[in-house]
Amino acid sequence: MTRQLLLPPLVLAPLALILLTGAAPAQYPDGVADAALRAAPVWDGHNDVPEQLRERRKDVLEGFDFHDTRGTDDAAKGMPPMMTDLTRMKAGKVGAQFWSVYVSATLPEPQAVQATLEQIDVTRRLIAAYPADMQFCTDSKCVEASWKAGRVASLIGMEGGHSIGGSLAVLRQMHGLGARYMTLTHFKNNAWADSATDAPAHDGLTPFGEKVVREMQRLGMLVDLAHVSEATMRDVLALKGPPVIVSHSNARAINGHTRNISDETLKAIGAQGEIVMVNFYPVYVVEAARQWSANRDAEDARLKALHRGEPEVAKVALAAWIKANPMPRGSVKDVADHLSHIAKLIGADHVGLGGDLDGVESTVVGLDDVSMYPALFTELARRGWSQADLEKLSSRNMMRVMKAAESYAAAHKNDPALENETGF
Repeated sequence: MTRQLLLPPLVLAPLALILLTGAAPAQYPDGVADAALRAAPVWDGHNDVPEQLRERRKDVLEGFDFHDTRGTDDAAKGMPPMMTDLTRMKAGKVGAQFWSVYVSATLPEPQAVQATLEQIDVTRRLIAAYPADMQFCTDSKCVEASWKAGRVASLIGMEGGHSIGGSLAVLRQMHGLGARYMTLTHFKNNAWADSATDAPAHDGLTPFGEKVVREMQRLGMLVDLAHVSEATMRDVLALKGPPVIVSHSNARAINGHTRNISDETLKAIGAQGEIVMVNFYPVYVVEAARQWSANRDAEDARLKALHRGEPEVAKVALAAWIKANPMPRGSVKDVADHLSHIAKLIGADHVGLGGDLDGVESTVVGLDDVSMYPALFTELARRGWSQADLEKLSSRNMMRVMKAAESYAAAHKNDPALENETGF
């Protein structure tokens, strides 16, 4: 005899709604997440597609299809597939993106300036090649108009103060070309600011570093504190001015990496209206991955010492070690832990997303590419985040901060440009 499973009407009604409309009821976690993302699409603070264009294609766009980057010949070249394309951005509810024009901090500064100009150029050419899908933006009004038109608002962020070559004139020209934030350092100190991952040289900002920050604020260019030391963070916060951003960093209370932010500094950030945009790189998200990274570096040094003069042997041996000891990647829940910690400590007004996609070799499981943001929002809704707080996370906080920077610049539009001596 076959038994029939009889479900009560209160269960059948939501199931029927899902089957008929494809949407979950608003009171369900995925329904709350969906409603939030419909009202306020994701504004991500850091994506490294420009770096991938440089490394994979030498900035040549001919033959590149940004609608689907998975269909390229990267696999034949031994490269992993890119994490970003327009089709997956649409699936991920991405409405605005800061494209990072990163160049290596190891470059001599004049060469870094040239490389940054080339990165800005290829980014703007990429955006222009897809006018139905993307819109180049330099202000909040453009972002809002782009959303209404169904396009991805595309902004430019510079990653590392070495990109201005120690010149406020170059900073102004980068702003004129469309750069709307600059990360003050990358993984190395520069001549005027300390990095989080280098031995302290300045105990934060130098007097010229303070000048750089003040000139950025005058221009309406967001100051980005990702990658900088906590001493640099404190020096910037002491200058006041409009809110700053931390475009792709996490909470040090959960993962002890120096790229992450202590609770003490998070409280200072919250007190001044700033936002911390959490990223998806396992080494910054999961403590076990940070420990794995240290063990890998130690093994690399050991193998190089064992195989002096035989770099290929050491390289093969390290690859074998990595295969036998894969990095713990963590999951969506681990990213949600960082966001929940920060929101509990300083409020949901101070969180955002900076996935660092296409800037890292791997992400946490479940946030592997730009299509997967909704999974994070569903996890947060499951934890009790309201639709209003999810909207703040997705883009309303970033919009507030950008408008504040624009208002500050408008109030100081008649201030003279700050100057520094230049010349070779």
